[in-house]
Amino acid sequence: MVVVEGGGGLLAHYDRQRPWPWTQKLWIYDFRTNQNFTLKTRQLTRADLDDFVGCYHADDRAARQETERFRAFDYEELVARNKTSLDIFWLRDESLEDTENLPAPEVIAAEIVEDLQAALEQFAAVAAALGNSEVEERVSATAFEA
Repeated sequence: MVVVEGGGGLLAHYDRQRPWPWTQKLWIYDFRTNQNFTLKTRQLTRADLDDFVGCYHADDRAARQETERFRAFDYEELVARNKTSLDIFWLRDESLEDTENLPAPEVIAAEIVEDLQAALEQFAAVAAALGNSEVEERVSATAFEA
């Protein structure tokens, strides 16, 4: 399962071993805390997933070990949570600690425009590759500047 929020994500694997409950443990890899991926400045690459792949041990689940980012939660622990919420955090988000040094609102707005424009261009390229040149022409005609 991948839950994407604010450019990061949470990778979760359910370990099914008996009919009820369906899982004894939920393994969660925190891929969102202190990870900032954007289309322009830091795109997600395969190398960014190497730690998760190393922790996952698809061929030998018994070899899984908890790390700073990869943790197992027991069924009982999960159902005891408020409404069985899977909104689980255990790492400290460094970006929330220093709010006094945030960029000016116009800088943040310009970065958002850049990211959206890059995404639009990538979608237009996909549409063009699929044979829809009309979409690419519309994107070029309506391109905006930061």
